Amino acid sequence: MSKKVLVLPGDYIGPEIMAEAVKVLDAANARFGLGIELEYGLLGGAALDECGVPLPDETLARAREVDAILLGAVGGPKWDGVERHLRPERGLLAIRSELQLFGNLRPAILYPQLAGASSLKPEIVAGLDILIVRELTGGIYFGEPRGIRTLENGEREGYNTYKYSESEVRRIAHLAFDLARKRDSRVCSVDKSNVLEATVLWREVMEEVATEYPDVELSHIYVDNAAMQLVMNPKQFDVMVTGNMFGDILSDAAAMLTGSIGMLPSASLDQAGRGMYEPCHGSAPDIAGQGKANPLATILSVAMMLRYTLASPEAAAAIEDAVSAVLDQGLRTPDIHSEGTTVVSTTEMGDAVLAAVQAA
Repeated sequence: MSKKVLVLPGDYIGPEIMAEAVKVLDAANARFGLGIELEYGLLGGAALDECGVPLPDETLARAREVDAILLGAVGGPKWDGVERHLRPERGLLAIRSELQLFGNLRPAILYPQLAGASSLKPEIVAGLDILIVRELTGGIYFGEPRGIRTLENGEREGYNTYKYSESEVRRIAHLAFDLARKRDSRVCSVDKSNVLEATVLWREVMEEVATEYPDVELSHIYVDNAAMQLVMNPKQFDVMVTGNMFGDILSDAAAMLTGSIGMLPSASLDQAGRGMYEPCHGSAPDIAGQGKANPLATILSVAMMLRYTLASPEAAAAIEDAVSAVLDQGLRTPDIHSEGTTVVSTTEMGDAVLAAVQAA
């Protein structure tokens, strides 16, 4: 039976990195006989330019029908002046919400070849392997009411609502605990329960769910301390689970521990394990069209897609091994370049990973 993947290249460097990821996916598809069929669609600024909206109905309809979605990156300064509801990022938020992609997995893994590229000392980050599980469809990014209003005294006030229901917390907790069982069986829940009532409930529900996983150790940490600990002693963490806003911030901080956000893939899963896969980085308009973008996060997102949704762990491992082999060769895009390594273009990096997949 064929498996359908919807490819959404996106904006600025999105098409560049996606082209390399698709090359690698095609090679894995051929080598392992996966029967994957690709479809293409529009999301973000590209969709706004062509269809007048950041998430066209056709894209959403296709997204509901396929087995998985592979996304590049959306947004950029070209669309800064459009109305808020038409911004490219609204399309990304909408597709996550419409497909109920509540569970965002963001691994922060330091390849040993890149220890020198991290902003921290090698001895602090060597062997780093953290999985950040971010709740993706709730919290302050989606809470209502929200807006900008004018008070009686004429002053403007912006407001947002941070809220979580018990069921939202419970399902992300189960996902985190289930994933921890496949790792080192430790979950650290990140909240701000000394200030925010929404996270008081978050912590209570985490404790309740933990009783169903006696083999998994649960700990709690305030988000400000979590940020400090990620810089001071990141290897103390195994699985970190947190809400939408905190997860957004902490996962980007964790990205720099690995040497570059250009190395970090991600998965966004629904209750059935269907998902959308994308690099953690943005559309990088400052380097678009220059051949400088690092395609490895998108290529590694392909590996995550094969592992978590398309049930092809052997193919996933082959891609991950290929990335490691290319790094062993000393090939680097500018974001991960260090003394003694060779700078290559986006396409050259993709070609190298492709060759490694085909040669294995």
